[in-house]
Amino acid sequence: MKKKTILFKLFALFCGSLLFISLMNSCTEKKKDDKYIGLQLWSVRDHMKTDPDTTIAKVGDIGYGFIEAAGYNDGKFYGMEPADFTALVKENGMDFLSSHAGQALPDSGNRDNIMKWWDDCIAAHKAAGVKYIVQPFMGGDAYENLDVLKNYCDYFNAVGEKCNEAGIRFGYHNHDKEFRQIDGQTIYDYMLQNTDPGKVMFQMDLYWVVEGGADPVAYFDKYPGRFEMWHVKDKAELGASGKMDFKRIFDNKAESGVKYYVVEVEEYNYDPIESVKKSFDFLENADYVK
Repeated sequence: MKKKTILFKLFALFCGSLLFISLMNSCTEKKKDDKYIGLQLWSVRDHMKTDPDTTIAKVGDIGYGFIEAAGYNDGKFYGMEPADFTALVKENGMDFLSSHAGQALPDSGNRDNIMKWWDDCIAAHKAAGVKYIVQPFMGGDAYENLDVLKNYCDYFNAVGEKCNEAGIRFGYHNHDKEFRQIDGQTIYDYMLQNTDPGKVMFQMDLYWVVEGGADPVAYFDKYPGRFEMWHVKDKAELGASGKMDFKRIFDNKAESGVKYYVVEVEEYNYDPIESVKKSFDFLENADYVK
């Protein structure tokens, strides 16, 4: 009887341990589901150049749920084949969700080559399992000439159509220059009005909108559903400047269409890894981020 009692207690302890592990896993998964936050790897650009494997591991350890690449070139990501880079990201508990890549507006002499570049780019991103390709720039003339800007809108619609065919969403990422005016028209508004919502989404960089003298919330109201991704950014670490009213922005997110939040840190008060951890913790501890 004594032996049976000991065995029963050991069995009960084993079952209790399994239940505890299961509950802990459930809590972890729920936490990740509740705040599925991404990191733009430009934030740790120097670390990615010298030791991408360790850098990705550190980003995963912080708690980020996905990454956005800034290192596509010639069919590879940070010098790795698409499947290999995706495997590295997944091994560290994250998804490879989005990527910054692009080409300037083609002219009549190089359009075929540029569109072929896009075919290869899209194929590499599809092989990596990426859901979003985002172009984060335009040529300088687009900020000065309305005809050039119109051509960019047509070009982005064409690229977006190619991406759609591959099951990838195409988007544009702003800086502050998009809030200048050409012939009385604000560049960002013109782009929103002259791109097809079915082909081009906008990844709003919240910090650059404010730096450009505009209001993110006003854009949510004026162009509902167009901003499927946000770059959540401050001058350095999130919340450090005191300039960004993140609570007001997040409290008004419903109209924006946002699906994913991407942290980006371009300037630092600390080592970049510590900076992106502080920025993650800022969002993780903010009750208005859901």
